[in-house]
Amino acid sequence: MNSDRATTHLLNRLSLGIRPGDLQRLQQTGPSAYLQAQLYPAGLAEPPQLTQALGRLTTVKMSPIERSEYISADNLSEEASQQRLQQIDRETVYARLLRAIYSPKALQEVMVNFWFNHFNLFADMTRVRLWLGDYEETAIRPHALGNFRDLLGATANHPAMLVYLDNWRNAAPGRPGSRGRFSGLNENYARELMELHTLGVNGGYTQADVVALARIFTGWTIAEQRQQSRDGRGFQFRQDRHDTGTKQFLGQTIAASGKDEGERALDILASHRSTAWHISYKLVQYFVADRPRERLVKRVARRFHQSDGHIPTVLQALFESDDFQTSEGAKFRTPYEYLMAVMRAMSPEQLPNDELHAVAGQLDEMGMKLYGNPSPDGYANIRSAWLNPDAMMRRISGAIALHLRHPAPHPTADQLLATLGPSISDTTHQAIRRGPADRQAPMVLGSPDMMYR
Repeated sequence: MNSDRATTHLLNRLSLGIRPGDLQRLQQTGPSAYLQAQLYPAGLAEPPQLTQALGRLTTVKMSPIERSEYISADNLSEEASQQRLQQIDRETVYARLLRAIYSPKALQEVMVNFWFNHFNLFADMTRVRLWLGDYEETAIRPHALGNFRDLLGATANHPAMLVYLDNWRNAAPGRPGSRGRFSGLNENYARELMELHTLGVNGGYTQADVVALARIFTGWTIAEQRQQSRDGRGFQFRQDRHDTGTKQFLGQTIAASGKDEGERALDILASHRSTAWHISYKLVQYFVADRPRERLVKRVARRFHQSDGHIPTVLQALFESDDFQTSEGAKFRTPYEYLMAVMRAMSPEQLPNDELHAVAGQLDEMGMKLYGNPSPDGYANIRSAWLNPDAMMRRISGAIALHLRHPAPHPTADQLLATLGPSISDTTHQAIRRGPADRQAPMVLGSPDMMYR
């Protein structure tokens, strides 16, 4: 691969799409410096327009308890409460889209998308809907390029996850606080924690381990009032609902120690070799190929285990592999990845709320509504899940609509082609040039090349 194509390949995989000037900046800094800056993005400053736009979203920084109080304030009508809930919905979506389009921390936004999908929540219940923005803001985003154990713990302790997978009702039978809807063992979170979040479906656990893990997590619940939360963020541990017996979990004995039992179980799961394999497989599938080669998964899993789940170290091993280097254009973009690539290529200086609303609406039309997957295993990221004639028509129509809505002046085909560089093939170039002048820019955005990364 020549250097220009290698540059576009790196940008297409480590970001949600190439923005104007990205090719030139990467060529100046070099791929190694770019990779290190993306793996460790603390030194990358957010542009002022992004900071200002996020600052106008007044609910984004609210804690779960503050959000609950915001929609249930004294003398607030039902209609006003619903309007505030809808405001939280909108601002949660807008914050994700603004960062995905404008943040220079491109890989972090890729990983926020990856990890939210891995630890998926669905806004089908009011409290999950109310809190999932904080879940992304405080449980996913700070740890997206951190340590897997920290990420795992942050999701396990968040009230949105506790409600979504029913652990908030998980109580040991016969305990003083075990009554009513809190009157029995609930295995749902324990099962999904092992099957989806850590070990994988073939990770070596048994039904006895599911039961033991559910017992370990009895009493992990949500605070109904501010003073009940240990940190003001909505988590509460109820000792009077906790199973105080000794547990045998994945071959290890866990002595009774209250909430610390859950933290010990998370330690065991995060360091397990099956977890290293499961997470590595998903990362290789996301960044390299729908059907990853076993040797690369082994290499990445080894680095995961050796680094105690240090995500940048794991990703570096993946990005430096021959399989990654030779996988240009092998990954089909999901609707989210495609629309973000379109918006980043057009790169308006700022997006008013109605434009953000239009982008969110297009995602819904394409079958990938943000925070809208009802299954805890999240959206698929393989081509067979998204490539069909109807989906392609929706993509092209959506790209045309967004181009037409783009704040003037609309980007021209020449500008888009200069931005995207070798991502657009010579064959596509020629086809675009044969098209009517007023359709050439939409043809770039709807081209087959744009569907792949």
